[in-house]
Amino acid sequence: MPIDAKNRVFKILNSTDWALAQSLGHSKTALDEGDGYVHLSTREQVAETLRLHYANQANTRLLEYDRGTFGTALKWEESRGGQLFPHLYDTLRLDLAHRVWILALDQSGIPQLPPDLDP
Repeated sequence: MPIDAKNRVFKILNSTDWALAQSLGHSKTALDEGDGYVHLSTREQVAETLRLHYANQANTRLLEYDRGTFGTALKWEESRGGQLFPHLYDTLRLDLAHRVWILALDQSGIPQLPPDLDP
């Protein structure tokens, strides 16, 4: 059953972080560990996050979650350009993802959103 579009949040994992997440059953990136929370993006933010932080990284994964799953562990905090970003103060389990995609790179090396992202 598709998630209501306004309730979706996304996690991006490069191939190395994806391999570690698969072995652990949850994400664990150096950035998240250093900041003390799991960085997530909304649908409106995810393309820019890919462009800024994942260029030329083949086999990047995009994971879709229902933000309602996280309850009060999900906080909205100001980040890039004053935007409010979803930050998860809990473990991000892979088995809670509704969908996972491997993203193709465009000619500039930017991971592209999957064509079936939006219902």
